[in-house]
Amino acid sequence: MTYKFRIGLRPQWTLGGEDGSAAVPLQDMLALLAAIDATGNIAGACRACGLSYRHAWGVLRRFEDIFGTQLLITARRQGTQLAPFAQRLLWANRRIEARLMPTLESMASELQEELERLLPESGPHLRLHASHGFAVESLMQHMSGRKPGLELRYRTAIEALASLERHECDLAGFQVPQGEFEAPIMARYAQWLHVDDCLLIHLAVRNAGLFVTAGNPKGIRGMADLARPDVRFVNRQIGSSTRHLVELMLQRAGVTTGQVQGYDTNEFTHMAIAAHIASGMADTGMGVETAACRFGLDFIPLVRERYFFAIRKSALETAAMQGLLSIMRSPDYIGYVGQLAGYDARDTGRLQTLQEAFPSGPGAGI
Repeated sequence: MTYKFRIGLRPQWTLGGEDGSAAVPLQDMLALLAAIDATGNIAGACRACGLSYRHAWGVLRRFEDIFGTQLLITARRQGTQLAPFAQRLLWANRRIEARLMPTLESMASELQEELERLLPESGPHLRLHASHGFAVESLMQHMSGRKPGLELRYRTAIEALASLERHECDLAGFQVPQGEFEAPIMARYAQWLHVDDCLLIHLAVRNAGLFVTAGNPKGIRGMADLARPDVRFVNRQIGSSTRHLVELMLQRAGVTTGQVQGYDTNEFTHMAIAAHIASGMADTGMGVETAACRFGLDFIPLVRERYFFAIRKSALETAAMQGLLSIMRSPDYIGYVGQLAGYDARDTGRLQTLQEAFPSGPGAGI
């Protein structure tokens, strides 16, 4: 189907008074602070936000009065910097966006499809269940306004594969590390992957590893360092494949989960992990290189992961699936995925059987 409209959902801060006064939205102030942080001066921030200098100062002074503290530090020849309170506000907003955006995008996609089905010219669409990732996010953008429609639900790999088996989705995303951890990860997926019924669409290969703050001040080199009492870790949510991979890597390093400070602190996306560390709430966490790059973090590569979409063989020749494959194989999409930090798109869109993808691993015996 061709969308006539596009639904988007975004988180929004509001600030209310103790006296029950009307809540004041903070979005303009937060956007202005982000622009000042990026440009280093108010004039550049005004241009970036499309605001007059007078209006920008009015916004800032209003919220300084509300909060009772300054938001900016201005020094001659040094430009304008955010005060510590403003820095904390900005990082809190980045964490909120990183944590909530996948959920909101999934809800927006669901609502989009529900409304589209009510329109007279509604056509076939595909249902994708997958964990949040940059190639998946980009695919949704490239599919926007094109046929077939693509409805997205963010799920863990096991949830997605179970949905495929129940015919609740048409494509299920899952990632598999290369090397020694491939077999135990594939063993988790085995009951939902059937040689006679499934095909795989290769999405990308990507780098996964530890995020650390710029310059790596704690001198973290690998999983063994997570046992140190001065290292704070932030984990992925229970049930995620990344969390299970962390468990396997800790076992290999001889570290128990009880030794890891912050092991039970959870985030739901690579970007949320990166935001958590960049805001100073943890020293390290596991994720893909792109997220580290976007938050200015250093990256310690530990493993390469292949990311696949599992589909039912019976769906391959449908017009909707062929349309999706055409977009995935387009130079535009492959070029975008290939420029993501830590991503390899050379086999993007390639169809494989389980035996072809895992010729000597557990996939050959599934």
